Amino acid sequence: MNKADLILKNAIVLTMDVDYHIFSPGAVAVNGDHILAVGPEADLLGEYQSDQIIDCEGKVLMPGLINAHTHVPMTLLRGLADDLRLDVWLMGYMMPVEREFVSPEFVRLGTQLACAESIRSGVTTFVDMYYFEADIAKATAEIGLRAICSQSVLKFPTPDAASYEESLAAAEEFIKTWKDHPLIIPAIAPHAPYTCTDEILQACADLAVKYDIPLHIHLAETAGEVESIRKEFGMPVIPYVKKRGIFEAKVIAAHCVHIDEGEMRTIQHAHGGIAHNPSSNLKLASGFANVKRMLEVGVNVGIGTDGPASNNDLDMVEEIRLASMVAKSASGDPTALPARQTLAMATCIGAKAVHIDHLTGSLVPGKRADLILLGINEVHNSPNFHRDPEGIYAQIIYAAKSTDISDVMVNGQWLMQNRELLTINEDVFLKEAQVYASKIDAFLIEREKSVLSKLIAIGGASEEESFEVQAKVHIKDPDAVIASLQKENIEIFYTRHYHEYDTYFFFERENQGRLRYREDEFIDSKGDVTGVRGRLTLIGDNREGAFEHDVMLSRSRYLAPATHSLRFYREYFEPANELEIEKDRKRFKIQYKDVDFYINIDTLIKPDLGHFLEVKSRTWSREDADQKSRMISDLIEHLGISYEKAETQDYLEIVEDYLH
Repeated sequence: MNKADLILKNAIVLTMDVDYHIFSPGAVAVNGDHILAVGPEADLLGEYQSDQIIDCEGKVLMPGLINAHTHVPMTLLRGLADDLRLDVWLMGYMMPVEREFVSPEFVRLGTQLACAESIRSGVTTFVDMYYFEADIAKATAEIGLRAICSQSVLKFPTPDAASYEESLAAAEEFIKTWKDHPLIIPAIAPHAPYTCTDEILQACADLAVKYDIPLHIHLAETAGEVESIRKEFGMPVIPYVKKRGIFEAKVIAAHCVHIDEGEMRTIQHAHGGIAHNPSSNLKLASGFANVKRMLEVGVNVGIGTDGPASNNDLDMVEEIRLASMVAKSASGDPTALPARQTLAMATCIGAKAVHIDHLTGSLVPGKRADLILLGINEVHNSPNFHRDPEGIYAQIIYAAKSTDISDVMVNGQWLMQNRELLTINEDVFLKEAQVYASKIDAFLIEREKSVLSKLIAIGGASEEESFEVQAKVHIKDPDAVIASLQKENIEIFYTRHYHEYDTYFFFERENQGRLRYREDEFIDSKGDVTGVRGRLTLIGDNREGAFEHDVMLSRSRYLAPATHSLRFYREYFEPANELEIEKDRKRFKIQYKDVDFYINIDTLIKPDLGHFLEVKSRTWSREDADQKSRMISDLIEHLGISYEKAETQDYLEIVEDYLH
């Protein structure tokens, strides 16, 4: 008679092995951290004995669920900013709050809460992507869960790194420290194509190959992402990242909502896995991933919850049910993702998708003892039919709740028995989480009072105030003015040609200033558009002062690159009113009597107000501004323009007067 440390008997054993064996009544023998034997109860009890035998009372005994994609510390951001588009949610709220609050202490607490929630929903392995991943790994290992912990790398500063070089260095150190740990598998996570450069993608792929670890990345989550990559690089997302070398690594591709069959085959040929996140995709209106076709093509597809700030929970039982329902609805085929296949996506197929099927995902001798017990005799899951042995899969997918899970074991250690958590005290962490929530509330309340704060929060804003001395004159013949720039005392440094689209945001409180979103099209000598640039300018009082000849001193308070769409900024800043101006601009940087000036020859197209000469110069003092104001009026006269036609207003004021 062979000896086992533990025998679980009187269970409906779903092995989720290659043949999907079901043993009822069945039993499982555990020795140390691994499964020793699985089979019919009578056979196993006849071969093995143990000092510890547990009667499972007819419950389902099956592999633990694998959450294939999440961001566990974001439990502390659950419910923070809902019912928003993905870009507004991510760039406008999540990232600013993360920059302010995310720390080793933050991720540790968020991870502890997430582990408690995950265990209660039958998760024995999760695949994480976040910051300070070493602290996440430590908290997870202490609690006893299995995890693939992926250190994030982005092209801009993150809470744990001032640059992507720092992120890469930290990732490599993290990998070397945690590789070969019994519970934690380290990984590298270039966040997404739109937040990484080609260099970052290639460097992360090289690191993943060097250490033979997974590479975890968001791919083709939204139609906008796909359109942007196609527009900039002339190809879809999957070919784009393939050319950057990521499929040399063991890829875990989160989402893949907008990929075609050819891209699916690329992932399949590279032995990459996809993490399908139905709740998050639905909530953020990202679309419907064609999971049915992915599986038909042979791609390994797991199921993930995504982060608890975009789901908003880590309930994998709910997620697997939703995955099946969405596939049926999206395909118009009620047979799509039948129950057994869906459960496999959360267990054995999911394990393949995240490259750990040698460790877990099925109840097979030699694999780790990661298993759960699930009751099927609750009111919401009764009665039980036995005509079809595989009906048990449907009971789990379509009727089971996470509250039906009573016991969870990982690596041979009980983490929950009879719904009682054994390795974590969730009550303590709930109180600490509320302290963070109060601080984040205060931060956002203060930020929402100020357009300036919201501008700074999304990153990239220059906090230096700049001043301009400027004047403009209505002109009839732009070419004549351009010809006049060849006169003596004028030296031209360079010439630019733009087509500018300005949208001004006005706010209910006038002291907030006005925010201008400008999109510049760069025009070459042939009249073709060669590039596009977006900029944001928060403008204070339009007229801070005036000098002789109505030369105006104006202030542009803060400048920032506009890296998102006009729609993003409209939803993020929520202006009370808007005004649009379109113009063609020929710009000349010149020196007149050894002083730098900008000459703009502008044609206002929307509204159609004709041609203007605008002269500007930067200044940093009132005395300098006074001197330059005199030079501007002199320069305009030097160009042969009568100053009697001078405008005392900026374009925005000119257009406002015209419209009213």
